[in-house]
Amino acid sequence: MANVFEIVTEQILKHLCAGVIPWRKPWTSKIRLPLNLVTGKKYRGINVWLLLASSYASPYWLTFNQAKTLGGTIKKGEKSSIVVFWNFKEVDEVNKDTSQLEKKNIPFLKYYRVFNALQCEGITYPEQEEETHTDPIAEAEAIIEGYKGRPEIKHGFTKACYNSVEDLIKMPNRSAFVNQEEYFSVLFHEATHSTGLETRLNRETLTTPAPFGSKNYAREELIAEMGAAYLCAITGIAHATIENSAAYIQGWRDSISKDSKLVVLAAAQAQKAVNYIMGRQEEENHEDEVGHG
Repeated sequence: MANVFEIVTEQILKHLCAGVIPWRKPWTSKIRLPLNLVTGKKYRGINVWLLLASSYASPYWLTFNQAKTLGGTIKKGEKSSIVVFWNFKEVDEVNKDTSQLEKKNIPFLKYYRVFNALQCEGITYPEQEEETHTDPIAEAEAIIEGYKGRPEIKHGFTKACYNSVEDLIKMPNRSAFVNQEEYFSVLFHEATHSTGLETRLNRETLTTPAPFGSKNYAREELIAEMGAAYLCAITGIAHATIENSAAYIQGWRDSISKDSKLVVLAAAQAQKAVNYIMGRQEEENHEDEVGHG
């Protein structure tokens, strides 16, 4: 029987096999991130991409029981989508120093099923489903400027990268990019990398040297990819660095198929990185990732 990591991985691989990269969809300034209709809480981590990949116009989701409580029903023939959340199991573990048994909470992944509001009948939900950004570029600028303790950003280089030794983001000049959306897509990617420094989130995939093609290298790149995509969606700028080449898609298919935990854990780390950049560390309690109904 497949575990939850394998179930999620299978979902992501299906999209990749169809030529769709869930975290690199072409966002518009009117996109609204998925949220629960009843609680009003936005979904986080890998759930964002699992639900957005369904391509429903409505951002509202709810469980079967929530729809029933609201007096509604699920339309005949409609299929649910999965949402994952972390739960904890208390186990006894021997303390190596004292040889005494101690209680320890072990996290494990669970899932439940949700339906989009458009899959339901007999329920009402807000008509305003679009989130319009009047000036996405200004919002992107504000996020970078609001990133407290961020590394210095220097321009004039031939390619973009984050140097953890110097704690420096190197960027080509703005004029080198096709447009400002592309510039910020790349800058968001490098900014996400920078959150992994020891003095910030101390992320192992950044602080531990990892050769190209290794598991840690792939995870750190996916963290940066997803972090950039989150920030693009939040600000409403088009994710202009989309690569839909067969080689690009095949590369992620290979990496994800070899490590069933890769995409889930990378998405969780990307969420933490975005929260850090935006000064929202208090949201790390994951209370909106528990099951509903």
